[in-house]
Amino acid sequence: MTTVYIPCDSAALSVGADFVASTFAAIARDNKIDITIVRTGSRGMYWLEPLVEVETTNGRVGYTNVNSRSLDASVIADMVLAKDLANSIGLVDSYPWLAKQQRVTFARVGIIDPVSIGDYELHGGLVGLRNALKESGASVVEMITESGLRGRGGAGFPAGVKWRGVLQADADQKYICCNADEGDSGTFADRMLMEGDPFTLIEGMAIAGTAVGATKGYIYIRSEYPHAIATMTRAIDVARSHGVLGDSVLESGKPFDLEVRAGAGSYVCGEETAMLESIEGKRGMIRPKPPIPALVGLYGKPTVINNVMTLAAAPMIMAQGAAAYQALGHERSRGTQVFQLAGNIAQGGIVETAFGITLGELVDDFGGGTRSGRPVKTVQVGGPLGAYLG
Repeated sequence: MTTVYIPCDSAALSVGADFVASTFAAIARDNKIDITIVRTGSRGMYWLEPLVEVETTNGRVGYTNVNSRSLDASVIADMVLAKDLANSIGLVDSYPWLAKQQRVTFARVGIIDPVSIGDYELHGGLVGLRNALKESGASVVEMITESGLRGRGGAGFPAGVKWRGVLQADADQKYICCNADEGDSGTFADRMLMEGDPFTLIEGMAIAGTAVGATKGYIYIRSEYPHAIATMTRAIDVARSHGVLGDSVLESGKPFDLEVRAGAGSYVCGEETAMLESIEGKRGMIRPKPPIPALVGLYGKPTVINNVMTLAAAPMIMAQGAAAYQALGHERSRGTQVFQLAGNIAQGGIVETAFGITLGELVDDFGGGTRSGRPVKTVQVGGPLGAYLG
């Protein structure tokens, strides 16, 4: 039996991935072609979606821009045999666009079944959480601090400093809040991770929670992300049923559980204190500071607030050590950054690489230049509140 991988990421669905999957399955069944279809996240090469990957002894062979209307028995038979068709890109992992990246947070996205915890563990998942549970909370926080992990929400505040503040706070209840209110136009990294590898975020939040003494976590997702909400909710149920969440995380005796909260679509709730107001059932409005959320946060209790990319980096740090993460990056910006390429660009998608890459490399190399073919005049960096660079 041959395994065929077809993405169920929202962007892939928008260009017909569901139709490709159902047509592929029906034709294979009718013609007695023995296959198993696994739905995955997207590899992030959106200009090539729907991307169908076929498992071979040498790795997965990819076929780009597959159209359900062009599928027939002979085409599917050739694909299952990994023949070199016109739309083949060969071994996907060796495709230059992917091979040049340094995928840490996105290491499993597009590879695993998003809601299979067995698949997640098979590809290195839960190692970081198991390591963290063997350490004291102070040791975990120190490792996050030593790694140089900074907030990926825009401010770049050291994650370890936030965690330490909540660890040292004296309270009967503490919280972990993940801000997944990805409201800036042209942004989609949070959605991609939640739809393609939700257990990475769950593991990162469990590491944070068990380290600082928080027993409850909330993932705040904008309502415009129904697929992400559904995938995260299902993944949380799976994690809970396997003892990754609950009264005793991986039988450690430390409790931590998670819940998804859907926002109503307010751009201002991307700000951390407005998000807290919304989770509490109030109008999403920014709170004055001080006090800071690390001391007086959700329901007035000490709260760690990080965004998706920050929390999702914690499993790698705890699995491979602070030095491994610190070894990536440039000057004060350690580790990797996930770049979202969108707009008038030939090859829109997601790129993860260590800090230090130039805009020229991102736009001309990974992005393939402008889609219109005209010279690049300016690049908007950091969303609508960012800057225009010539």
